[in-house]
Amino acid sequence: MIAVVGHPDLTAPTLKVVEEELRRRLAEFARAGKAGLVRAGQGLPVAFGRAARAAGLALVTVLPTRNGVPDVLESNDRRAAGELLLLSEQVRLMEYDPADRGACVGADEKLMRSCARVLAVWDGSPSDGRDATAHLVAFARSSGVDVEVLWPDGASRRG
Repeated sequence: MIAVVGHPDLTAPTLKVVEEELRRRLAEFARAGKAGLVRAGQGLPVAFGRAARAAGLALVTVLPTRNGVPDVLESNDRRAAGELLLLSEQVRLMEYDPADRGACVGADEKLMRSCARVLAVWDGSPSDGRDATAHLVAFARSSGVDVEVLWPDGASRRG
């Protein structure tokens, strides 16, 4: 399995370039019969899902649950999750609160433990109170997971 992590605040032009680059890189994995794994959300997860399917890679989407029942996502995430579900060959349910940053980081850590590779859309900046990308890259590396950092020339973040 291949997972993606990255900044949640990529600009729209950066997201488009990242999606194209992901498609190119994922095509190699599709030929090897790998699958992509993504936790539902907007922005990067949808770009990864689109790129995975365009590359011919099987997509597995993870949805949050509470007591075994899919949780209600924020409105933007609901639309994104709907698109991911349409692109997915498989859906996994995982117990975590999507409104709790710590729970989301824990869910991402759990996903990375089940992957052979993580694609990190990361500018090299440290984690802060809302973006845990640096932490997740360090976690994956310390867990023995291959990490490939992707930050195209000219990429930028909002704000």
